[in-house]
Amino acid sequence: MQLYAERPIRRTAQLVSDLLALLLVVFAVWLGTTVYDEVMKLRAPGDGLVSAGTGLTGTFDSAANSADGIPLIGDALAKALHGGSDVGTQFADAGRWQIEAVENLAWWMAAIIIALPVLTLLATWLPMRWHFARRASAAAQLRALGEEGLDLLALRALTTQPLHRLAKSGEIATGWRARDKEVIAVLAGHELARHGLVT
Repeated sequence: MQLYAERPIRRTAQLVSDLLALLLVVFAVWLGTTVYDEVMKLRAPGDGLVSAGTGLTGTFDSAANSADGIPLIGDALAKALHGGSDVGTQFADAGRWQIEAVENLAWWMAAIIIALPVLTLLATWLPMRWHFARRASAAAQLRALGEEGLDLLALRALTTQPLHRLAKSGEIATGWRARDKEVIAVLAGHELARHGLVT
């Protein structure tokens, strides 16, 4: 598989584009994890609510259990104190809801920040690189066949070169018809150059 061009300028451009793509992915992952960590700091009030609500529930339950033993008013007092325990449970539930909301927000923000550049690369850069690798590999295989491969590359160059370029040079037409090896080599060289390869 021909992943990179053989011509220095094109190969350098490909290496730079690959490096930029890699840096973009690394930056997106770094940014996504940083945003995740920063958003997760917003869960501190929720943690505080859970802690306070749990503590409040424990305090009221303990007081209710102690009040239960008081003669005459113990049952009513214990029931009232258990009501305070329910408030503590509601605080803790509200804190858990906030923590869950913050965790979901952090996860989705990080996922979007990472996914957007990666999906953009998958839709643009990767198909372009894959297309080049397939065409360059096929051209390199034809070049490896020797004269038969050069004939096919020359024929391909005749069909892909702009008409004005072919019309300017009468020797290409006559050389092609006469099967002139120099003309075939020049045409094959044009086709190989189009794919970033050398003759």
